[in-house]
Amino acid sequence: MLHLPPPLPTRFLPLRFSSPTLRHPYILLPSLFPTALTAATSNPQIPLHSEHSDDSENDTELPSLHRRRYDFTPLIDYLSSSSETDSDSTSPTTLDSTEFRLVELYRAVPAHYWHSLLKSLSSSPSSFKTAYAVVSWLRRHNLCFSYELLYSILIHSLGKSEKLYEAFLLSLRQTLNPLTYNALIGACARNDDLEKALFLMSRMRQDGYPPDSVNYSLIVRSIVRTKQGDSSMLVKLNEDIESDKIELDPQLLNDMIVGFAKVGDADRALHFLAVLQASGLSPTPATLVAVILALGNSGRAEEAEAVFEELKDGGLKPRTRAYNAVLKGYVKLGALRDVESIVSEMERSGITPDEHTYGLLIDAYANAGRWESARIVLKEMEASNLQPSSFAYTRILASYRDQGAWEKSFQVFKEMRASGVRPDKYFYNVLIDTFGKNKCLDLAMDAFERMKSDGVEPDDCTWNTLIDCFVKAGKHDKANELFQQMQESGCQPCTMTYNIILKSYGEQERWEEVRNLLGKMQSRGLLPNVVTYTTLVDVYGKSGRFKDAIDCLQALKACGLKPSPVMYNALINAYAQKGLADHAFNSIRLMRSDGLMPSILALNSLINAFGEDRRDTEAFAVLRYMKENDIKPDVVTYTTLMKALVRVEKYDKVPAVYEEMILSGCTPDMKARNVLRSALKYMKKMLKA
Repeated sequence: MLHLPPPLPTRFLPLRFSSPTLRHPYILLPSLFPTALTAATSNPQIPLHSEHSDDSENDTELPSLHRRRYDFTPLIDYLSSSSETDSDSTSPTTLDSTEFRLVELYRAVPAHYWHSLLKSLSSSPSSFKTAYAVVSWLRRHNLCFSYELLYSILIHSLGKSEKLYEAFLLSLRQTLNPLTYNALIGACARNDDLEKALFLMSRMRQDGYPPDSVNYSLIVRSIVRTKQGDSSMLVKLNEDIESDKIELDPQLLNDMIVGFAKVGDADRALHFLAVLQASGLSPTPATLVAVILALGNSGRAEEAEAVFEELKDGGLKPRTRAYNAVLKGYVKLGALRDVESIVSEMERSGITPDEHTYGLLIDAYANAGRWESARIVLKEMEASNLQPSSFAYTRILASYRDQGAWEKSFQVFKEMRASGVRPDKYFYNVLIDTFGKNKCLDLAMDAFERMKSDGVEPDDCTWNTLIDCFVKAGKHDKANELFQQMQESGCQPCTMTYNIILKSYGEQERWEEVRNLLGKMQSRGLLPNVVTYTTLVDVYGKSGRFKDAIDCLQALKACGLKPSPVMYNALINAYAQKGLADHAFNSIRLMRSDGLMPSILALNSLINAFGEDRRDTEAFAVLRYMKENDIKPDVVTYTTLMKALVRVEKYDKVPAVYEEMILSGCTPDMKARNVLRSALKYMKKMLKA
């Protein structure tokens, strides 16, 4: 836990300073030296740079200083050779002649020149120590006020250099104030340390300094970059924005739209797009493309095309990326004719299809089973002077995987080699996943070893895919061995990696390791997401540790995250499998209060739980609930209801349920016919008796 010092006891005056790092008021104190107010041009003691200076000796260290009016070289040289400057920032009682001359020399330099000097010095790691020495020297002699701004410049530069630890150490040298908070939050967000950034915003609020729109924009962008967050995290941020009474400016609105689009929440992305446009503002082209892509990924191709037309109506000429976003939507729908139409429109508009366009076209043909057409696309790429790369072959391989034709992966690999195309990490990742999904674990390991022998470095996606294969196959020892190898190779586990290992430990009921792994994950600055909590609820529920499962659900809500339907369905199913029908029913009520609808799988499990408990009335109540909420019962629903009637010896009602199943459009399977046959057999025995 980060311990921060208490806030300043005084409030800031409402005098604002225009600066990229200054977004809060600060005190501008009067100078202790009257001569400091003298205009710089009237002070003949201050050396000025010539714009055509022939001296290039210091160009490597201070490349931008020669374009400024003041020559700070004497000061830089003095601080570089002095060992005492950095050690004490209190006002001195005595001065040597050199330092006294420098104080007199730079007394009248305006503050903004010092700010520019610091930005220049701190932009390079080699001169950062000198930058800090300048701040200490200025503070010793009271030559430049608003030291909060000076420190924030240094902290900002450390953050840009990915030196977050050093930035925090520097911030502890003074009381935290709005400028320091802004610089630290910016540093954390730019270095993708979301946990510290969110903590600092909370602490900033407690200290009476409300965050501003720039803070929120930086955090939203960090969420998008790291892919750590989900829609519920952005919803919580939006609630904080409203409670802080932050006005949504154009930048923040665009960031929120892109954020929701990137996490796959197309509805909220459209909502914020409407808010932006209702304010008379225009979204950036990148924002619209992100929305189109989110709609396309959701299979909402018509809506994606509507936003695409809006892009064109705004006077913007769509580029290849925008067309690809619309294409993806139609590929998801399996609308091959629309895919071909979009590609034709691209060609008519003079937009050159890129590799991704051809990849989507390959997907469309492969999904339709037109394998030869997919191969013809490869020939078209060559005819367009676009040499098929690993990406195109990866799309063909992925389509074979999704169609269950994993044996054809060998043919794709052979053709790829024959064409002189070198497989990249994305191809190998899909190849490993293809073998893993079909439980060909030896082939998955062979592909992994071939990947390394080809000089292709496995990334976190590679390791995650491979580890997950072994977890799903129940090979937990091998999965844990690969997890250790991943860390030893220098590839840092991500949130998804930890989620996979948590599932593995949970299935083995290694609860102590589960807690330790969670602690390790958070110590690395990785926030548990909805998938993390869903995984925990699932493994705890299946093991009958319902209190722990409920605790995870409450912890999720305490973090401001919204439970997912998958999480509730896992809990409901766990209760039902243990015969705790009432607890399962209460979970459905809780789920509905959160605005979520239970899945048909969870409801079928609830029907089965009531049936096992010989409570056929409640089982049929679940059927009524499904009909009232437009959840279509399936063959499992009706079969489970028939089994519930058999348990309570209401054999005469089974044929009616069977008939209703047929009338609803469900085709009875072998299990349903067997239950009906058993019921008729018992009825016949009862009639004979």
